[in-house]
Amino acid sequence: MLIRSKAPLRLGLAGGGTDVSPYSDTYGGAILNATINKFAYATLVPLTTPKVIFKCFDIDKSAVFEEVNYFAIENEDFRLIKGIHNRIKSEFNIDTPLYYQLETFVDAPPGSGLGSSSTLVVAIVAAFAEWLGLPLGEYDIAHLAYSIEREDLGLSGGKQDQYAATFGGFNFMEFHADRVVVNPLRIKEEYIHELEFSLIQYYTGTSRLSSKIIDAQVKNVHNKSVKSIEAMHSLKALAFNMKEALLRGKLDEIGELLHESWISKKNMADEISNPVVDEIYETAIKNGAIGGKISGAGGGGYMMFYVRNSALYPLINKLNQFGGQVERVNFYNQGAITWKTKYI
Repeated sequence: MLIRSKAPLRLGLAGGGTDVSPYSDTYGGAILNATINKFAYATLVPLTTPKVIFKCFDIDKSAVFEEVNYFAIENEDFRLIKGIHNRIKSEFNIDTPLYYQLETFVDAPPGSGLGSSSTLVVAIVAAFAEWLGLPLGEYDIAHLAYSIEREDLGLSGGKQDQYAATFGGFNFMEFHADRVVVNPLRIKEEYIHELEFSLIQYYTGTSRLSSKIIDAQVKNVHNKSVKSIEAMHSLKALAFNMKEALLRGKLDEIGELLHESWISKKNMADEISNPVVDEIYETAIKNGAIGGKISGAGGGGYMMFYVRNSALYPLINKLNQFGGQVERVNFYNQGAITWKTKYI
């Protein structure tokens, strides 16, 4: 018997960056995001032999370890898995060694801006919880995944990705120093279908190291940069506006709100955009997009655009000329799930 899990990646529609400390701790953050039909997968195979085997198929990396009580792995490729293994053992007082093979795959590359790394952590934590019978609810899994990344491993970033992957669907999230509140949104099916039709994603073909961008954002807040903090205030307000537009079906406002978000986001840190990203964005706007933004921290990865009616397909053809990849958006309304199977 083996355990499988999958967790969905997400699109950040508004408020991105306001979930990062110290801004969220001081002022409170707000984000509207939605999970999409792209996933992080984990398969956990319990072993009787004293080994731990990692197979990361998306990055074509594998390793076998004989010392399996606590890991001290220096290889960056397995840093996340090491952190999960060690935290699970210490958090739940597991004294006996854990022998297993862990296979992973993510539908989007690292640095894509879709929360791939954090979503993978959620999928792996969920698989361990299923295997070991750990008493973890949705908030518990999301918080544990966040704590492993940000506290144990010291990786820069916010909180939205772990909660989006765990809960799934359209959520309005509020972030404070002492709590996170996830508010699921009940949006009419017709609004969701129309939003899917009108949104396109464009993968620039380049990844980015989000930690450097987030570190610059954090530094600006620590230094009380008026420009940066005011930009985050604006992004938070736009998250509330985006929530109302979606719930009321005022979909044409979404493109405009995305455009406002992009302008504010670029004021958070200089590293968020670059000449290539600016050229792609300006080309999209000139060719029918009402608005758009870059996904995640910025600097590369995926961009998204809101386009209406007759401009949609000509814009797709235009963006294809940049050499990246245009994709349609399909939302996914479930969070992380696990199951046991006998099939290998």
